[in-house]
Amino acid sequence: MSVTFAVLLWPVDGRSAELHSYEDDVLRLVDEHRGRVVTRVRSVDPDDTHPGETQIIEFDDDAAFESYMADPRRAAMAGRRDECVARTQLWRVDAD
Repeated sequence: MSVTFAVLLWPVDGRSAELHSYEDDVLRLVDEHRGRVVTRVRSVDPDDTHPGETQIIEFDDDAAFESYMADPRRAAMAGRRDECVARTQLWRVDAD
């Protein structure tokens, strides 16, 4: 059974471009883990209330999502992530 997640990302102040660049790179891995980026949008005015980027990502099953999360290439980018992502909210959603 497929699983779908909503992902909201807030940039570190002044680091929106770096956040988007990091996400460009890390989201390239999704397909290799039986996943799909359903949609990806950027806020025109990110602030403390509104995220800089919102994504809907779907995986074939929980194992595919766990595989993506454990990908060593993703882990290798953690330092970049820490420099540009101030906050993340991720939760499972039902996509009808």
